[in-house]
Parts: sequence; structure tokens; C-alpha cells
Amino acid sequence: MVPRYARPEMSALWEPEAKYRIWFEIEAHATEKLGELGVVPESAAKALWDWWATDPAIDVEAIDAIEAVTKHDVIAFLTWVADNVGDEARFMHQGMTSSDVLDTTLAVQLARSADILLADLDALLTAIRHRAEEHKYTPTIGRSHGIHAEPVTFGLKLAQAYAEFDRCKKRLIAAREEIATCAISGAVGTFANIDPLVEQHVADKLGLSVEPVSTQVIPRDRHAMFFSTLAVIAGSIERLAVEVRHLQRTEVLEAEEYFSPGQKGSSAMPHKRNPILTENLTGQARMIRAYALPALENVALWHERDISHSSVERFIGPDACITLDFALARLTSVIDKLLVYPDRMQANMDRMGGLIHSQRVLLALTQNGVSREDAYRLVQRNAMKVWESDGKLMLLDLLKQDEEVTAALSEQQLEEKFDLEYHFKHVDTIFARVFG
Repeated sequence: MVPRYARPEMSALWEPEAKYRIWFEIEAHATEKLGELGVVPESAAKALWDWWATDPAIDVEAIDAIEAVTKHDVIAFLTWVADNVGDEARFMHQGMTSSDVLDTTLAVQLARSADILLADLDALLTAIRHRAEEHKYTPTIGRSHGIHAEPVTFGLKLAQAYAEFDRCKKRLIAAREEIATCAISGAVGTFANIDPLVEQHVADKLGLSVEPVSTQVIPRDRHAMFFSTLAVIAGSIERLAVEVRHLQRTEVLEAEEYFSPGQKGSSAMPHKRNPILTENLTGQARMIRAYALPALENVALWHERDISHSSVERFIGPDACITLDFALARLTSVIDKLLVYPDRMQANMDRMGGLIHSQRVLLALTQNGVSREDAYRLVQRNAMKVWESDGKLMLLDLLKQDEEVTAALSEQQLEEKFDLEYHFKHVDTIFARVFG
């Protein structure tokens, strides 16, 4: 985790202190249920919770010192708790294995991280919708292959982004539900030394569901889906970021990132205003996507358990969640403050000499008795003259001078095909589909 790209709330979930607090809750809840079942004295759980009620500081350095000797993190933690609680602590971890604690804790951390990410997505969706409605009818050019195609509105561009991130939200809700499982099943997952009721009790207390078959670990297909979902969200972040970057190019300049007072764009060139935020988002998206592959490779563990996944998840758990949290917040700010230039959008459309209306002329010719092949040839031969003139010639003028074209279409009919508003007649329909 790079502090430069981290926000406090998400980072706090992944600090050692937070992890150890979840470990304690798992152990204490399990001991509580074991006491109810008569496996251990009920006084054991009471001793644990009484100590916990004093809000003890988690001494990470002390736990690390014990682990340096034991070479086992869970044993080090249990030893530290026992040193603080006393004799009753010996009843902790009855019938449990380390993975019960580690995997259930990771489930809690990922579920809580998902809650933060869902709130981030809500904020982003709100920002996108606001700007989409603001520019619902702002004309701009739609591009295919980076080349002018036909008119759209800037609001439609943003509506597409809204729909995409709304899908991302739905996927994350499903991924959160799938990852939020609890395993307290003991060695190789058979419950031989611990009652399944303990697992259910811990799950209920932590807001999780029980893992149907945990072997000795929660199956990693769940984690693979979770991190793959984060990767898809990162892809959507990059898609919108790249759109902004293209629109900010000097030759386009239809929109740009907000440039704050006192901000500097270049150490060498005082005139520069660079799309640094969206370029940064592109880089972060690459990293988040990269975490999906090791999560997928973690699925294939040996038999009932190995720990080849463990070191991987110590990296990707915090890094993916913290980075995505930061990226979503940054993108929200970019969209909220985005500078939009409708006049430049109109000027860019106009510089093509009306070529953006070529399809309407093509269709009108076919509807007036000209074969599609001939209609395409007639429109294209005039369009290429405009293209090669770099917009100095106007397509409508050339079509009016083309006898083969005017034999099928009158001047008035041709002029009707160059109406910009025609392209926006279904904007309301699309907005209704996206926003309801």
C-alpha cells in the first residue's frame, strides 16, 4: 500500500490493530458458544469480554516479538492475549485451526471494504448523473476509431458511464455477498473437534454466512470473483479517465480537468495544463487489474489446504481495496469539477464541413430509388473532396451541385438531412432507460 494513494477509512481496516481486533472477536465469540454448549467453562468467555471491555491497546510490537520466536502469527496472538487475560484464556481456540481465524477475518475485511467501495460508487454515480443532466442536450461529436462519426450529446457520453458504473455496483454487491462467509470448522474442515453451531454463532455475530464446505480454508473461487470484480471496476474507471484525457488534448479541448489556482503543469513549460489526475487513474487501474490474476491463481490449492495463497492475499487484500477506494474518490472529484467547453465541441463538429451528416443523405437516396451501392458512391465521392479540403469545402454545397444526387433529392430535401437536432430525438428515451 502506497500512502500517497490511500484514504484513512479504508486504510484503517487493514492496519494490524484492526486485524487483531477481528481475531479477538472471532476467538471470543467462539469461546462464548463453546461455553453455552458446555465444552468450556462459561467463565472463559466472560474473562475475555471483561478484559476487552477495558478497551485494551493492541501491542503489535509485543505480538511481533512473540511471533519471532514461535514463527506462527496466530499462536503469537493467542499467547499475547493469554498473557493479558490470564488462566481462563487457555480455553480459546478449542477445536479451531488457524485458517478459521485468518479466513474469517479476511472475509470481514473484504466485506467491510466492499461497503466503503459501494459508498464510493454511490458518490461517483451521483456526480456523473448531475453532469449528465447538465449536458443532456450539449451537442458533441461521436467518434469511432478516434475519427468523427455522427453527433451525440455530452450528456449521453456521461449516461453511458453512469450505466456502466451502475453495473459495477451490482457486481460488487454480489461479490460482497459471496465473499462474506465464515469458516470455523477445524482441521481439514470436518468439525471433528468443534460443533457447527459455533461456526453459525460466530457468523451471526460478525454479519457473515457460513461456508458450506470449507475444507480447511474458505474456497478461493470466492476471492477470485471478488478481486476480478474490483478489476472490472478499475477497467471502467480507466475507460472514463481515457475519455477525459482524449478530450483534453490540445487539438480537441472539449473538456479538461479542473486546474486550480497556483497549480503548475510542468517544471519546464509554464503554459502546460496536463490531465495528470486521469493519467494517474489509468496507472492505478492497471495495478488493480493486476491483482486479479494472482487471486485467480490462488484457487488451485493443494488438497484440503496449503498456504501458497497466504502471502499473495497479504499484498492484494489491502492494496486492491485501498487503491480502488482512492481511485473512485479521485474520479468522482474529476467528474464533479470537470471543465466542459460546448463552444469548442460545436466548432470541432463544424470543421468537418458537414461530413457528419453523410449517412442521412445515403439513406435518403436509397429511399428515393437509388441503389445502396450507387448511393454510397455518390455520397462518398463528394465527402472525400470535403475531407481532402480539410473542411474548406461544404458537403451540402457539393451535393447540391451533383446532378446525380439532385436527380433523386431536391435542395430542400438535402438541407433537411443536415439538421443537427435530428440526432437527439431519442435522448429522452435513453436517459429514461439509464436513470429511470
